[in-house]
Amino acid sequence: MNSKDKEVRPQQGETPATACDRCGNNECSAAQRKKGESEQDFSERRELESRLCRIRRKLVVLSGKGGVGKSTVAVNIAAALQMAGKRVGLLDVDIHGPSIPTMLGLEGAVLQNGPDGLLPVDADGVKVMSLGFLLPDPDQAVIWRGPLKMGAIKQFIKDVAWGDLDYLVIDSPPGTGDEPLSVCQLIGKLDGAVIVTTPQKVAAVDVRKSITFCRQLGVPVLGVVENMSGFACPKCGEVSAIFSSGGGERIAADMNAPFLGSIPIDITVAVAGDDGRPFVRRHADSPAAKIMRRVIGPILALEPGAGRGANEKIETKEKSTMKIAIPLADGKLSLHFGHCASFALIEADADERKIVRREDLEAPPHEPGLLPKWLAERGANLIIAGGMGQRAQDLFCQHGIEVVIGAPSETPETLVNSYLAGTLKGGENVCDH
Repeated sequence: MNSKDKEVRPQQGETPATACDRCGNNECSAAQRKKGESEQDFSERRELESRLCRIRRKLVVLSGKGGVGKSTVAVNIAAALQMAGKRVGLLDVDIHGPSIPTMLGLEGAVLQNGPDGLLPVDADGVKVMSLGFLLPDPDQAVIWRGPLKMGAIKQFIKDVAWGDLDYLVIDSPPGTGDEPLSVCQLIGKLDGAVIVTTPQKVAAVDVRKSITFCRQLGVPVLGVVENMSGFACPKCGEVSAIFSSGGGERIAADMNAPFLGSIPIDITVAVAGDDGRPFVRRHADSPAAKIMRRVIGPILALEPGAGRGANEKIETKEKSTMKIAIPLADGKLSLHFGHCASFALIEADADERKIVRREDLEAPPHEPGLLPKWLAERGANLIIAGGMGQRAQDLFCQHGIEVVIGAPSETPETLVNSYLAGTLKGGENVCDH
């Protein structure tokens, strides 16, 4: 395949966008010709930077290992951000295996030229660009070396009329090769990376390299997502650990990176992808969708003035009120949640940062895996605990309940007020079962 075959230019009579006409800032790097830079290189860089200056945040989704569901995470991050009222673009730079068009039901979409460049394809409000739109045959293999891939990615940014975006989510192929390196070189400054892994060791080893890659290039690591974290039974909802569990969280802890959550293997995720609809839209109330919406919390926190709880302002009819469960022993937090006799269920207004009411509940009989489901049925979306084993943490996450561990043995009101104020400090996890 020749690179010229896929070069898309404005049609005759159209005027391509020019740089520096928008902001008028003579100090902007796009207005300054670099020493030794040719006129053509200067013109291309101005066009590239004029596109990028209209995109407030640029994020990349990475994994050192293939087959971990990275594109699924990228699609649903983009959809969740759009559902939060943001203007979002999704760029697929997986040159050899562009799967985004299939996952969004956009196979066969035809690209159009506009007055400002190539128009991205709309997917329920998300602007999408992928090499898959340019392949006449979906079975065609793209056999390109590094320079051709760099040129294609450059075109996807420079020649596409992205317009004004709050976020551009970039789905990168596995590994730390040409494509992610090209993205970092072209964009110059990425606002963050989300790293995707699965629990087993073979994936975890490669994912560590992705974190190292980001740090060597100065890209902030927003966090690690553990995908395929156990199998959620479609009948009863119980999650079975098919692979080893906790690999993503261990990577995050070892590499000093945030852990964003564990997403179980859920048949609704696979069906939604095959049907071309993000599962955060189609199955918004599923545990996996709730976890994915929480994943965008650190992304929304990039916004100026955004604090803790920014991810709760998602346009999915979720209320600002939250229910916080606290295991009790003698009126204070029990250090071992599974052995407590009762729970305090506190309703709080996250926006006003105040407690609305408290209800004390007698704990059900102690059975493995019962408490997460029991608390979820009572509306809990957060549990503050002293100690909790990794298996239990995964079960709570899979039931849409956020977990805070290592909290001190204080009264429920003290703990909740500290949490709402953002001053609750976790300590050592005193439980490993």
